[in-house]
Formats: sequence, C-alpha cells, structure tokens
Amino acid sequence: MRLSIIEPLGITEEQVQSLAKKYLPDDVELTYYNTQAGDDAEKKARVQGADVLMLANSPLPQSVLETATAAKFISVAFTGVDHVAMDYCHEKGLVVSNCSGYANEAVSELAIGMVIGLYRKLAECDAAVRSGKTRAGLLGRELCGKKFGIVGAGAIGLATAKLAQAFGCEVYAYSRTKKEVSGVTFLSLDELLQTVDIVSLHVPLTPATRGMIGAKELAFMKETAILINTARGPVVDGAALAAALSAGRIAGAGIDVFDGEPPVPTDHPLLSAPHVLLAPHIGFATQEALEKRAVIAFENVAKWIHGQPQNVM
Repeated sequence: MRLSIIEPLGITEEQVQSLAKKYLPDDVELTYYNTQAGDDAEKKARVQGADVLMLANSPLPQSVLETATAAKFISVAFTGVDHVAMDYCHEKGLVVSNCSGYANEAVSELAIGMVIGLYRKLAECDAAVRSGKTRAGLLGRELCGKKFGIVGAGAIGLATAKLAQAFGCEVYAYSRTKKEVSGVTFLSLDELLQTVDIVSLHVPLTPATRGMIGAKELAFMKETAILINTARGPVVDGAALAAALSAGRIAGAGIDVFDGEPPVPTDHPLLSAPHVLLAPHIGFATQEALEKRAVIAFENVAKWIHGQPQNVM
C-alpha cells in the first residue's frame, strides 16, 4: 500500500516519519513531499500510484483526482474540504476524511485577538511608536460588557463564545439548527446583526453560506460594530464590506480568510479599506494545532486501513 502526502503538513519530516511508524503498518510505503506543488501537473505526478492521499488545504481539483487511479482514501489534514472535488470523490467512491477539531483553540483565540487588535488599535499604536508619535487619537475600547455575536455555533464558534464570556461579554449566537447553550442567547441572523457589538463568523463554506454577509446584512449592523471572519472568505462579500468600512457604516473588520489563499491580489478592495485588520489565513496555524491535525490525519488513515473510517465527509 502506498501513501502519498502531497504537500507539507507544517511539522518536521522527523515528526511525519514518527507518526507513520506509530500509526501505520510496516508494509505502507510513505512518500512525503515537503514543498508545495508548483502546479496541477506536479500534483498529478504526486498522486500517481498512491492508494491513500494526504493533503492539507491545497486545492485538489477533479482534473488531478482523475489521474489518481489507484486512490481509495483521502485524509484531509484540515477542517473544511471545500478545496477538494467532493462531488467527484462521491461519484467514484473515494472515501474522504477531515481533521475536525484540531484548530478549535487556535481559531477561537485568533478571533478574540482580532477583536482586541481592533478595539485597542494595536496596528496604529505600533505605527505611532515607530514614527515617534504619542497615543493621541488612539483611545481604545474594552471587550468587557460588549454584546458578542457568534454566527455558526459549532465547535469553534462555541469555543469563541466561551472566551468571550471569560472577557465579560454578553454572548448571542445564530445557528441553523436549534441549540441550547448555557449563557448564550440564540437569535435569528438579522436580529443578531442588529443587536451585537461584535459579529464573529464561524460557518463552513456551503451554497447556503456563500455570500451570507453582504450589503444587506452589513446594513443591519450598528455603526460602532465590528466584523470578524476567521471562517471562509466567500462567506463575506468583500466589496460590500470594503464599501461599508469606507462609508463608516460599521466601525471595523478583522479578516483572516479571502476568496483564495494569500497572496491577496493587489486590487482586493479590503487592502485599501479603512479600519480593517488583515491576516494571511493564520487562524489554524499554531505549532500546537498543526501537530494535533497531523496526529488526527494519520489516525484517520490507520482507522480506514482497519475498516473503521472516522470523520468521513
């Protein structure tokens, strides 16, 4: 049996080999590519002859999968699988698993960090010190007592809610499925947007969530409110958000995700919008989270080999 890890996992090669030794049978032939593929042609070469594929968040389109004729199982070392041609996988009977839960703490901590960064104007403070200025014009705000809105009450959303409660926030949430969580008031999406001071997005990218925050939804928000997106870029209409920020219809935004993976195009509207804190998709990228997801990814392969697949999508 051949396992091809077609892109870096964010851990050392020694750690990869250690996990393989711990979780996989001795007869599994492992190939680990510790650099990103330059193009789809290189990806096609990397999947050739492999029974099992492992990847993180690099796109895996149908054109590449069509050449993976030996593949039977794909272990995605990531939470979302929207970068994988899932319709083709289902059509061909390719089993796909994900690593749900590995970045709960990492992403929720970044969401709170972005709120603090915006509230305390940390980027502006850094620039002021470096240019010999004072704190003039840098009056901040406190999290304590604010109404914190969670859109998507899954594991990451609820982890963010818990942190918000620790900071003394009133927590509200919107969920497509009915839930009851201690200390959290559930509202419709429109009600939540009109009520809260902070909107933090934690939904997967699906046809239902694509563009769910557009001009109409942004207009519901308070002028003093901020929007945080550590979920998926296409959940938010970037042009509408940039327009709302430029017009002062909302107070700020923290954005870690975009329509595609960074580098972000130089003409992206958010690059020139005011009061926006941008990050190059780092929500999941902590040492602890990457080590945790590698373990889950190898565990998923081991369970599939033994006929007990986990986290199947």
